[in-house]
Amino acid sequence: QVQLVESGGGLVQAGGSLRLSCAASGRTFSTYVMGWFRQAPGKEREFVAAISRSGESTYYADSVKGRFTISRDNAKNTVYLQMNSLKPEDTAVYYCAARLRAGWGSLMVRANQYDYWGQGTQVTVSS
Repeated sequence: QVQLVESGGGLVQAGGSLRLSCAASGRTFSTYVMGWFRQAPGKEREFVAAISRSGESTYYADSVKGRFTISRDNAKNTVYLQMNSLKPEDTAVYYCAARLRAGWGSLMVRANQYDYWGQGTQVTVSS
């Protein structure tokens, strides 16, 4: 069982920045692929970013590319999402997810590729 706890959400003005954190339990964090997803009211959960076990490879949704950066600290069992130049359309509940199964690649953009999910943290961007 893996527990994921997100933090760092809040209210920010358009153009501002936030950094989300996701702390994971377990002794083998470095073997997890980690991802961030988000869900806005009335919309389906959508992929935001994913990072490989070593942190050397990443994927981003086109809508956040160039503005958001995913990173991880395996010594701290934590994955981060640095969000810059925030827009009102970034408003959503942000979830981190962990994949314990083997594999890495473009399929990491799909929510069904992940095994554990956090409870989410609200990000609200005002115009």
